[in-house]
Amino acid sequence: MRVSRLIPTLLALALLSNAATAATAGNKLPALSADPTKTSTSGLSSGAFMAVQYDVAFSASTIGVGVVAGGPYNCFGVTFNILTCMQGAPKAAASYAAAQSFALLGQIDSVDHLASQKIYMFSGTNDPMVKQSVMNAVWDFFKAAKVPDTSIQYVKQFPAGHAFISADFGNHCPTTESPFIDECAVDGANYDQPNAILTQIYGPLHPKSATLSSAPMAFDQREFASPLADMADTGYVYIPSACQKGGTLKCAVHVVFHGCSQSADTDHVGDAVYGKLGYNAWADSNGIIVLYPQVNATIVNPNGCWDWFAYTGPLFQVKTSPQLSAVRAMVMRLMKN
Repeated sequence: MRVSRLIPTLLALALLSNAATAATAGNKLPALSADPTKTSTSGLSSGAFMAVQYDVAFSASTIGVGVVAGGPYNCFGVTFNILTCMQGAPKAAASYAAAQSFALLGQIDSVDHLASQKIYMFSGTNDPMVKQSVMNAVWDFFKAAKVPDTSIQYVKQFPAGHAFISADFGNHCPTTESPFIDECAVDGANYDQPNAILTQIYGPLHPKSATLSSAPMAFDQREFASPLADMADTGYVYIPSACQKGGTLKCAVHVVFHGCSQSADTDHVGDAVYGKLGYNAWADSNGIIVLYPQVNATIVNPNGCWDWFAYTGPLFQVKTSPQLSAVRAMVMRLMKN
């Protein structure tokens, strides 16, 4: 084949390949006129660190956070030690001072907004990855931010492993293994962590839906994330039918950050977080859109963790950081008319 004919052929093949990749990444995240006053976050492990980072960086527009086995804001930035931030006793005062400094520089929202937030915290007594001393530092951080005791729920009595806790799906309570979701009983019934988190943040909820009105949707994350973010091509979102275009509600947005080795692309995980954990049933009956952004394992991030330890750059904890800015853009899309 002549070169003059080969080049158009190669270009056509490249376009077909790109189109196929885009198709596998899912649909475009829709604009749904979500309520800008009702955004919140939660996460496990690296996702809990990330949930705190989002909550603090965008505190003016975030009303609460659920922290499951995570650490205080900018822990690595003040300790430069991953082990301290997972197994030690990080100093919350240093984290809060860093947040104040970033706020003075205009790199995150004013820390004054944190005082009005609702905080949920969970630390399993059998968690071998993130010790309760680290979660205690999360408590101390929010106390330094003048969050009242009545606005913080700290659950730390369950013999859980390093995992989200589901009411009807997962491993035995003390387990720390994929998909990092456990079932833990209390008073003869399984503890429902998604319910506990959403109730702490949004107040009393309507009973969860027995049958979902919708299904989780895959969407293309690449329009939001630069290559520096090192995020997956595909994210997921659950949109109750009442929150869809033409729906009857102006819905809240809750962002769920998975943990390390817990993205949908990971073996033995799949839809465990975005489809089975339990957020969707409560969201369905309470007008909450649930966003499940994704980070897959890569060469620079072999465990598929969210960036709380500077693998995307030293300013991983501010608004303009690659991952925080990408997730913020997703949230803003859901709020767009």
